[in-house]
Amino acid sequence: MSGFSIYWLDLREPADISGRDKGLAQKALLALRDEHRALAPRLAVDLGAGTGSTLRALLDLGGDDIIWRLVDLDGALLDEALLRHGQDFVIEDHQADLSVVEELPLSGARLVTASALFDLASQEFLERLCERIAAQGTGLYAALNYDGTTQWQPTHALDAQVLDAFNRDQRRDKGFGQALGPDATRALQLALEPRGYNVQIATSPWQLDGSNAELVTALINGIAEAVQETVDKEALAQWREFRLAHANSGTCIVGHTDLLALPDTGAKT
Repeated sequence: MSGFSIYWLDLREPADISGRDKGLAQKALLALRDEHRALAPRLAVDLGAGTGSTLRALLDLGGDDIIWRLVDLDGALLDEALLRHGQDFVIEDHQADLSVVEELPLSGARLVTASALFDLASQEFLERLCERIAAQGTGLYAALNYDGTTQWQPTHALDAQVLDAFNRDQRRDKGFGQALGPDATRALQLALEPRGYNVQIATSPWQLDGSNAELVTALINGIAEAVQETVDKEALAQWREFRLAHANSGTCIVGHTDLLALPDTGAKT
């Protein structure tokens, strides 16, 4: 899996926190605090943890009593997470290749969490992970999975073509095999419900305007780079110039979905 810079993760975090569905996040906290469950303590294993964005999102909702096991391939990101939070929380950090599902440190977790991860993952990865968490009766909270939609204002004639090309790029191998891209949330639902899980899904869109101009600029440049081999270069340059010219005055909605899956009563714990 390709790494992400601290700069990019910090740049997107305000949009992530604003977009994340608060009702589903609160239910995730309730699941972590459910003392009737056999698994203890209140342990969350966060996959692709980065600098601790999921931790901070749940902390903002009152999750200051959770033990965190942060898992990421990038040791520098984990070091940053410990620098920011190591004095305030019980945190275990695990540097690990997320694609090796059998070696992920999931034991004892009440909830496995991940933010902006599963749209990068493959169907095979997803199935193996769901099999592991189902075997131990662990819940899953998967937030901010890209859903394939982007709406710009003002519009441009090339918007639909660029979006289609970008969505094709989202299904390239990102380090886990062929990525699910916009199909990730539905694939999770289809994998978990037959394994005895109640699945809830909510929308969590980025809603960006001039106050997010730096993020919008980075998004425009990232999209243009991703589609440069499949969209006419001259037309793409015009689209990029138009979009950058409106980064401070236009709006952009990027669709995401959150998912919370908890074992049914009577499921294996």
